[in-house]
Order: sequence, then C-alpha cells, then structure tokens
Amino acid sequence: MSLVAQIFAMIAVLFGVVAFVLESFLFHRPSVQTFLLGKPEPAPGVRLWAFNQGFYNLFLAAGPATGLIAYHAGHESVGRALVIYGCAFMAGCGVVLWVSDRRLWRSMIGQSGPPLVALVTALV
Repeated sequence: MSLVAQIFAMIAVLFGVVAFVLESFLFHRPSVQTFLLGKPEPAPGVRLWAFNQGFYNLFLAAGPATGLIAYHAGHESVGRALVIYGCAFMAGCGVVLWVSDRRLWRSMIGQSGPPLVALVTALV
C-alpha cells in the first residue's frame, strides 16, 4: 500500500475521531451545534441523534485504523483489505450526506475526500 494511501487513510481516521468527539461529547456547546448544523439550539431529539452519530463515526474510523496497524504489523493483505473496506464505507457515507442535502457539499468533501483518495491510491 502506498504512502499516500496510508496518509489519507490516517486523515480519514482522524476526521472520524474528531467527528466522534464533536458529536458525542461537545454537541451541547452552541459553537459546535452551529459548526455542525448551521444553527445553535436544535430540537431536543437532535442531541441523542448526534451522540449516536458520533459513535457511528468512531466505529467507521476503527476499520482503516485497524487496517493500518495490521499492515505495519506485517499482515499486509489483511491491513490493505481493512483500509479499502473502511475507506469505501466512509466515502459512501459522505456521498449519502450530500444526497440528503446538497447544501452540505463542503461537509461531504471533508468526510469523503480523504478516504476516497486513500481508496483510489490503495487500489492502484
């Protein structure tokens, strides 16, 4: 697996971990709500949704993270497969975000860009 694929997989992992922290632990802050939703003080049910969504992002990030660890531990084909599988899911989730609301194209680029670069460079 190329160094470029590994770097972008790690960026995708970091994006997932940051999203986890923002959504699951810092969502009560108006500045975080504005950053993620465009406005503070969302409907009461949104906090529970954000908490769950944060864990989804963490679990998505676990795939490429585990793949990178396996790759560097000498299990190259297993590591590569995990990075490809995890990054494909992460890129797909960003596309679903954009399809659900075209105004979220910047978020889609942030969420899908790094895993897509990792995916393409891991496959060549």
